[in-house]
Order: sequence, then C-alpha cells, then structure tokens
Amino acid sequence: MIERPCRYCCQLFQPSPCHPQQAVCSQAVCQQRRRADSRKQKLISDPEYRQVCRESARKWRGDHRGYWQQYRTAHPEAVERNRAGQRQRDQRRHLLDLANNNSALDLKSSVAGVWLLGPAAQDLANNNLASAQVFILQRPLRKPPASDRSCKQHPSGLSAALA
Repeated sequence: MIERPCRYCCQLFQPSPCHPQQAVCSQAVCQQRRRADSRKQKLISDPEYRQVCRESARKWRGDHRGYWQQYRTAHPEAVERNRAGQRQRDQRRHLLDLANNNSALDLKSSVAGVWLLGPAAQDLANNNLASAQVFILQRPLRKPPASDRSCKQHPSGLSAALA
C-alpha cells in the first residue's frame, strides 16, 4: 500500500484498507485535530447543527447552575488570567472608541499614522479636543555607506558654483 503524509504532523502513514482516502494518521493528537476541524466546519456550514449545539449548552448550564462559581473558587489563577485578559480587551475597545469619536483630527484622512500610546491613553476622554500630531523620526540603525562620486554626479551647492 502507498504511504502518504499526514495532513497535520506530515509523517508518512499507510491509509486504512477500509478508508483508502484517509488523510490523517492514527496518532491521538492528529485525530483530535481532525475531529475539532470537522466540528468547526460543521458549525459553519450547518445551521441546524449549530442550533442543536447551542440548545445543548444551554440545557447543560441549566442543569449545572453552580458550576462556574465552584470553578472560580477552586481555580483562582484562571480567574486572575481572565480578569487580565478582560482588562486588555476593555482597553482595546476603549482606544477604538476614542479613535472613532475623536473630533480633533480625522484619522482616516491624515497622511501620517496617528498612534495613541502609553498607559495614560486609557484616561483620555472620548471627543478629545486636543489637536496634536506626533512624528517620531528614527535614525537609521547603520550609517549609509560613503559613496564615491561617479563621473555622472555633479557637485551641488555654493562651493560648486564658486569652483
């Protein structure tokens, strides 16, 4: 039988004689990824399946009302990780709202990029009336090579006019 590479781990494997079109090897990790991808695709393409999954999750939450409170009590590190992530999401949303509601500058028509930077950016009020642009000019990391003038280059400036 002909070997073929696994879609996920790229290792060669022999497809099952019962399933000659098999594209994924039999390793547990690869099979888990295959099932997860299949489920994602089914959720996207089948509205009835998506609705059944929603109702199933809703029913489970109804049957296990105190689960999340117990989980949060037993896993304080997960709670803190979630809070930190939520703070970042809130800050990102706040900065997007600030950029969208800024009447000082039309950010879409500006030639230069406008960035709101630093920890104080979250304290800026919506509809900020300050009009300022900051241009950061960075020196090159390495100096350009000294160029020798070719015969086609002509000196310019006052010293060249006087010569």
